Amino acid sequence: MILSDNENKKNVKVLKRQNPDLSTSSIKNEDNYEKNIRPLNFDDYIGQSSIKETLKISIEACKKRNTHLDHLLFYGPPGLGKTTLANIIAHELNTNIRITSAPSIERPRDIIGILMQLKEGDVLFIDEIHRLNKIAEEILYPAMEDFSIDLTTGKNQSVKTMRIPIPKFTLIGATTKAGALSGPLRDRFGIIHRLEFYTTEELTKIVKRTAKILDFKLEDDGAEEIAKRSRCTPRIANRLIKRCADWAIVKADGVITKDIALDALRSLDIDNIGLDITDRDLLKLMINSFDGGPVGIETLAVALGEDIRTIEDVYEPFLIQKGLIARTPRGRKATKLAYEHLGFKTPSQNYQLDLFNK
Repeated sequence: MILSDNENKKNVKVLKRQNPDLSTSSIKNEDNYEKNIRPLNFDDYIGQSSIKETLKISIEACKKRNTHLDHLLFYGPPGLGKTTLANIIAHELNTNIRITSAPSIERPRDIIGILMQLKEGDVLFIDEIHRLNKIAEEILYPAMEDFSIDLTTGKNQSVKTMRIPIPKFTLIGATTKAGALSGPLRDRFGIIHRLEFYTTEELTKIVKRTAKILDFKLEDDGAEEIAKRSRCTPRIANRLIKRCADWAIVKADGVITKDIALDALRSLDIDNIGLDITDRDLLKLMINSFDGGPVGIETLAVALGEDIRTIEDVYEPFLIQKGLIARTPRGRKATKLAYEHLGFKTPSQNYQLDLFNK
């Protein structure tokens, strides 16, 4: 069951009453933190305006036709709201949603069991769908197109194939790597949307909304400062406001002002554009050890001690979006902006200095 914003506020207050010794900070560290702040409808969902309008029309049309919604694929960097959109779609369709992730679907019976449990009109959300194994993917093909499952029984000469019908459902896939999906699977999605990074204005609204739901005391300039350093990503913005609220409770009077936000974010080593210590280490490594690049992603991963997938999915998208890294055929390259942000002389400045010294 998904709770409304008002219900979430009531639950927090009830929890405080039942546990007088429980601090505000510990309440906000509950596992359902993200679920509590997740919007339930398109009106409460901030950002992705064009996608929202398109989805509203598609949902209204399928209601009038009295049919299921086409399968949807959302792609883009992590933390932009793909899971939230799936929950909103299920809520707008007034149906149930089953959430799973591709890595957890290891055997054919896993995906078959999930499909067999679906009811008419249900939404099935598969996160990281690009990591779906080949067998599970092939089972999905007839399920998505014909709403049936092909099962094979018997051995050798007595092998038989049975086609079992399943209820009509809507599959919503989410991925950070749309290019990693196979062509046949990607072509079976009727609606495909790319989620964009958020603006500072949108993130400020999200931070204020989260503060209101969780009863944080937040000033406007504090909200804007958190938004600026949230890497254009709502998930990070919501995580940072939680840390700032903890800092405000311990270090001040519980109000998140601009100064409190700055102190809290500095303690987390997050700079004025949202780069953390790993981002800066990555850029410094490229500049100091590889003359700014180009350098291969495998080399960077080994030198930094990070997984290649982590660099590609977590760090690179934002660094590229900010213009700090450029991808070239020969590898990654630090841009002039990266040099300037970290306080290094650009290659052209170094070259001019060398000529002057000669």
